[in-house]
Amino acid sequence: MIKTILIIIAVLTSYFASGQEILGQWNGTLNVSGTSLRVVYHINKAENGYTATMDSPDQNAVGIPIQKTTFENSVLKLEIPNAQISYEGTLNKDNIIVGKFTQGGRSLELNLAKENLSKESSAKQVYVRPQEPQKPYPYYTEDVKFENKTDKVVLAGTLSLPKKEGNFPAVILITGSGKQNRDEEMLGHKAFLVLADYLTRKGIAVLRFDDRGAGESTGDFSKATTLDFAKDVQAGVDYLKTRKEINKNKIGLIGHSEGGLIAPIVAGNSTAINFIVLLAGPGIRGDKLLLLQKELLEKQYGAAESDIQQGQENFKGAYDIIIASAANDENLKNKVDNYFKSKYDENVSKSLTAQITNNWMYTFLRLDPATILPKVKCPVLALNGSKDLQVPAEINLEAIKKTLLQAGNKKVTIKELPNLNHLFQECKTGSPLEYEKIEQTFSPIALEQISNWVLLQTK
Repeated sequence: MIKTILIIIAVLTSYFASGQEILGQWNGTLNVSGTSLRVVYHINKAENGYTATMDSPDQNAVGIPIQKTTFENSVLKLEIPNAQISYEGTLNKDNIIVGKFTQGGRSLELNLAKENLSKESSAKQVYVRPQEPQKPYPYYTEDVKFENKTDKVVLAGTLSLPKKEGNFPAVILITGSGKQNRDEEMLGHKAFLVLADYLTRKGIAVLRFDDRGAGESTGDFSKATTLDFAKDVQAGVDYLKTRKEINKNKIGLIGHSEGGLIAPIVAGNSTAINFIVLLAGPGIRGDKLLLLQKELLEKQYGAAESDIQQGQENFKGAYDIIIASAANDENLKNKVDNYFKSKYDENVSKSLTAQITNNWMYTFLRLDPATILPKVKCPVLALNGSKDLQVPAEINLEAIKKTLLQAGNKKVTIKELPNLNHLFQECKTGSPLEYEKIEQTFSPIALEQISNWVLLQTK
């Protein structure tokens, strides 16, 4: 998914600090557009005040730093500048902090209590996931490992085969952004487990693997870029070619979100790839995509139009500096930092500079599908949900189609699927806040579209 952290920063919100009685763990529940999100704050004493971190159990996020924490005269103030969020609450005689957080001009109540929250208010709701397959499976699975020898990274994954013996067409599933395991597990959903199960039952072998640094895979995820992940996928292709059960002339790639950018990178540089499927794959350059995503999400969350437009202007200016840069070095970081200082205070500018000049973000902002897709000569299926707010369907599908056709690739199928979100769930609004509450993990319509097309390519 285009950075799980973007969901946390853009949507979630809550922050913490402490006084003498304020040290320790605090809990609260944030109600955002009818969705309850638990937050847990850990308050610690520092040499010159306090430090705090936030956990978001419902979004699988732990240790999010609170950048400014003060507690004076029973008033707690917390700030996460890079998310433009503030919180202020008063500790009362019942040891409850009663307060509000503000984001984009919108304020919501957030009360915090010590670890003794009632079961009803602290327990995480468990949602049914009816599509998740249960063992024993009617097919063969095997835990496997293969190596990206260039980066000396060992990737661990699962290979599922329709039968233990045979010779089958195969696909590799490529996760979206953020550290993902082989099931692309998020918010209780295991999208790739469901997809792999569906395809294997249809007679297609599937390789899915933990991202480098995730699960059982080695390597440092934090230093890797989209181009590094492409090398990991290529290592998976090389591995499949060593397996006697795999038809080496019928190997394809299925990439979701950022994976939909990685798939054409690999396919454009390998004659071993016979087809690719892009699920909510980007069709426009990274900086343009993130600006559009930011605008749509903020509108969905009710931010003021003036704040949205000011944010667009501020971030576009920073992204333009990165696009024009020759290298991601200290000179660039200084330029970006000085730019942000003209828009925000020093703490905010420092945080934002670090965020958009890290290795992954710098590379992603500059990656342009218009320079990647023309190298792809194999058949392409591109699917998007009509309510996708993270990789909006119309503009990205049109760009993918136009770029491929102009490059002479006529084997292109483009489809926008009604009422599906970024995870290909049937939804109401497309908001990331819905993802967890929706019991469906993967639309049956989308699963059928994918499998039918893949089976057609592998006849």
